[in-house]
Amino acid sequence: MTDNRSVEDAVQSQRAIQNQVDAADARSDAPEPGAMQAGARDYPVPPFPQGHQDKPGTEHTLDPAPMYDAPYYRGSGKLEGMAAIVTGGDSGIGRSVAVLFAREGADVAIFYLSEHEDAEATKAMVEKEGRRCIAIPGDVRDRAQCEKAVEATVEAFGRLDILVNNAAFQYHAFDFEDLSHAHFDETLKTNLYGYFNMCKAAVPHLSKGSAIVNTGSTTGIEGSGALVDYSMTKGGIHAFTRALSSNLMGKGIRVNCVAPGPVWTPLNPSDRPSEQVRDFGTQAPMKRPAQPEEIAPAFVFLASPQTSSFITGEILPVIGGY
Repeated sequence: MTDNRSVEDAVQSQRAIQNQVDAADARSDAPEPGAMQAGARDYPVPPFPQGHQDKPGTEHTLDPAPMYDAPYYRGSGKLEGMAAIVTGGDSGIGRSVAVLFAREGADVAIFYLSEHEDAEATKAMVEKEGRRCIAIPGDVRDRAQCEKAVEATVEAFGRLDILVNNAAFQYHAFDFEDLSHAHFDETLKTNLYGYFNMCKAAVPHLSKGSAIVNTGSTTGIEGSGALVDYSMTKGGIHAFTRALSSNLMGKGIRVNCVAPGPVWTPLNPSDRPSEQVRDFGTQAPMKRPAQPEEIAPAFVFLASPQTSSFITGEILPVIGGY
């Protein structure tokens, strides 16, 4: 069937549609949509009162306090009888992952740098879930300290089933000429050497059904002009995830990665100037940062052989929409 209308009719039809939509636009006084809330509870929306923090940043001083305990999340034994070590487990995503792992039945070791008060709070939350927890201070850049952390975990729990690589260093350099070699070295040694060191220490203790879950970033997918070094490491972590997954497939060890967008943790207030902290997360389509408890379930999903036994080498973006 063909449309036999004339050119003049086509023009008039298009103009009629244009006039209709233009009239609707003129009538519309609807405000810009606000931040999206789609969870079991509402989450904080910028602007935030929090200012710039000193490195490495502390969770107990953040305002608003990060939401990590996921009170509406119900465990179902997805990690029953397993043992995990979480780097950067004192705060932010690492803290929430530790709590949800415990709620799913795992004992958890948290390996952290120097945030002792935050680490003790995380330990108490894990123990509140009825699971064992040890807190281990140390630097993931140091191979020997990583080995000792893994050994302490195996000694405490008798096994190791899950490694979560999450500890990271991030600091902006708005002008590439201001990115010093020392700055670059700190980022690479923490974010890449740290993941490698932990995997080297952990893999001999892992077995069929075990899992490694790495924390990547949307910056590793899209890049960030102010975070050239950090973006480089996160892209490297994504590639490392895929390569290591292939290498360990014969051992039955799965390796996956969660790549978050903006998340309200100490990492960003200790990186950004105060004026950027105030509006942190508004660049996401949801117009707010995620809270740690919105990211942690992805780690549970990828760690559990019940939910992701056919998933390895994947990068899972959790970025608040496209």
